[in-house]
Amino acid sequence: MKLKLTVLAACVAGVLSAQAATAPAVVSTNDSAADAMTKLFGDPVIVQGTGFTIKRSALDEVVSGAKANAAAQGQQLPPDFQVSVLNQLTTIQLLLQKATAADQLAGQAEADLQYTNLLKRFGSAEAFQRQLTAVGMTVDELRGKAKQEAVAKAALKRELNISVSEADAQAYYTNHSADFEEPETAHVRHILLMTIDPANHTSLSTNTIAAKRKQIDEILKRAKAGEDFGALAKQYSEDPGSRENNGELPDFPRGQMVPEFEAAAFSLSANQISDVITTQFGYHIIKMIEKKAAKKIDYATAAAEIKDGLGRMKIAKVAPAYIKNLRAEYKVEILDPGLKAMDQAAQDAAANAPAMPDAGK
Repeated sequence: MKLKLTVLAACVAGVLSAQAATAPAVVSTNDSAADAMTKLFGDPVIVQGTGFTIKRSALDEVVSGAKANAAAQGQQLPPDFQVSVLNQLTTIQLLLQKATAADQLAGQAEADLQYTNLLKRFGSAEAFQRQLTAVGMTVDELRGKAKQEAVAKAALKRELNISVSEADAQAYYTNHSADFEEPETAHVRHILLMTIDPANHTSLSTNTIAAKRKQIDEILKRAKAGEDFGALAKQYSEDPGSRENNGELPDFPRGQMVPEFEAAAFSLSANQISDVITTQFGYHIIKMIEKKAAKKIDYATAAAEIKDGLGRMKIAKVAPAYIKNLRAEYKVEILDPGLKAMDQAAQDAAANAPAMPDAGK
């Protein structure tokens, strides 16, 4: 029973996939997949219960974001992903029926923190807004989803009387020390001249690529001669995800960028400018802003996250029976025949699954 902004994370995944899953961002301003599905098939109610309904668009939005992220990483979603998301959307709506004023306040505080952390990941509010716009979402919509999920989580913890002691959290920190090691990260600006068509990833003509190579060589000369790198990035870079932010990318560890880009970035020292780097996307120039050494997160910093994680483990053990009763109490009905069949299959599989061990063992 994962309720730590999982649906929100799936929506954001579609944004992140364009920004950082394989290389600096190349995003599309076309309608989102969810919008396209709605235009083709309408927006019917697929789940109803006492006090709420869920429309097809709500499910499609989450699934399309997750699919985009999985595709960017060369992965596929599990077969039961769609019904899993549907059940989580349903659970959130059920828990919102139970939420108290205190749950609302707690949820708002967590949602605000989640938004702050997202802004840090994207580098600035402006960069975040651009990426959201590219996938057809607004900041208000995203923050609304964050609040709903956080309020639902607060209500569930209260309803189940879930708590984690300081001693439990400290023991987990001691016994899982490797989990709190932060890797080395790089913080860079870059300029990209693309040698592929961003719409279909096909290679540009030989003459065009040759012209781009000549242009990137000239830009490199100007950068190394002392011209403002950020200004050059804003003028020439063809990466829409970072261009308006003067070429600046969020901090990234090893393993997140394509190999050629990563190797060049981590070889640089502060303020050093790379030579021209060739990747599958085109020609890059990188300027190092700051490289942060690997470090261990101290307990005081990690405590809240540890307690949250241990709380989720306890929730996972006792929540299924509680949610099952809620679904009966609020007369939940899946109206889409295909989804209803998938849900029944998932329930049958869960009923036959081995029992979950106690948290912490």
